Amino acid sequence: MNTLQLNRLGEIAKIFLKLGVIGFGGPVAHIAMIEDEVVTRRQWLTKEHFLDLLGATNLIPGPNSTEMAIHIGYIYAGWLGLIIAGICFILPAVLITAFLAWLYINYGTLPQFLPLLYGIKPAVLAIILNALWRLSKKAVKTKQLLIIAVVVCLITWFGKINEVIALLLGGILGMIWLHNSNQTNLILTALTLTATLPKISITPVSVPLWKLGLFFLKVGSILFGGGYLLIAFLQGELVEKYGWLTQQQLLDAIAIGQFTPGPVLSTATFIGYIISGLPGAIIATLGIFLPSFVFVAILNPLIPKLSASAWTRYFLDAVNVSAVALMVVTSLQLGITTLSLEKIPYIDFLGVGIFGVSAFLSIRYSINSAWLVLGGSLIGWIFSVLG
Repeated sequence: MNTLQLNRLGEIAKIFLKLGVIGFGGPVAHIAMIEDEVVTRRQWLTKEHFLDLLGATNLIPGPNSTEMAIHIGYIYAGWLGLIIAGICFILPAVLITAFLAWLYINYGTLPQFLPLLYGIKPAVLAIILNALWRLSKKAVKTKQLLIIAVVVCLITWFGKINEVIALLLGGILGMIWLHNSNQTNLILTALTLTATLPKISITPVSVPLWKLGLFFLKVGSILFGGGYLLIAFLQGELVEKYGWLTQQQLLDAIAIGQFTPGPVLSTATFIGYIISGLPGAIIATLGIFLPSFVFVAILNPLIPKLSASAWTRYFLDAVNVSAVALMVVTSLQLGITTLSLEKIPYIDFLGVGIFGVSAFLSIRYSINSAWLVLGGSLIGWIFSVLG
């Protein structure tokens, strides 16, 4: 291994360890932070290439932000980069979650991080807004693509359509429309379609380690739609069907996933620890994340070939703009909840203030995401002390 390769692996490890530590806010925020690091600051990828990767990750199961990290590691530093990027991005969340699971089992309580999280969430919203602005300028290339984005937003918001179906629908709509200019019928059809993913059925007899690992391997292999679908799936399977967890344990596991950095699928680490201790945490973590490495390794070499075809180019353009549309919908939902906008006029004015200042600093001065997250957490802590 030459010096250049070692340097590249070191850069990959440094960036994704940092992002794994400061990556609060869920996959949309993670993608925003990754885009800031590898596109804006280091220019390893063009925005167009980044959007192609984003569109591709949205079409396969697994955590999108983790798969983006794995893609970028592979592009910049080969197979070792693929492995190191994924592990470094996941590792901080897994270690923190395992430690909190140990505290939970031994002391029966969760540490109170609410004052820090209070300030972090609005700052993360600002980071997301900045990323959406940059990505949308590249993704929305034509009026047709803008209309596709609006259609995807509407059917996702009002029709509660599954994210993967929305992306496929947007991609197919764009592929046919941009190629044939058959506008009206396709849009009317798109507006009337809604769908949901079927649940898989597994019937384990007990919970030995290999069955625990198999369960999470299957979840990681079919989990479209991100963290919220994970919550629904775990509720239906682990609590209601199998009885591996109590309702309260699952709620506590979800809480851990929400206020720890990194991918929300680290919830599996917490659940595995509760069920089978440290070995269970390791097996559950490997099971739920391993499919992402396999899917990216298969998909990444195919992306340039797919982009060379006119049909797949139209498809990817439409999927890219649809992915941005889904990020807009998710951001709106997060913003309404985080800033208490549904309680007008009793909105969270301090949160709105943190969001506004962070958005200004991010968009106008390109302040690094780490400083925004740190600043937001300090403001939250200070106001909790003064209050």
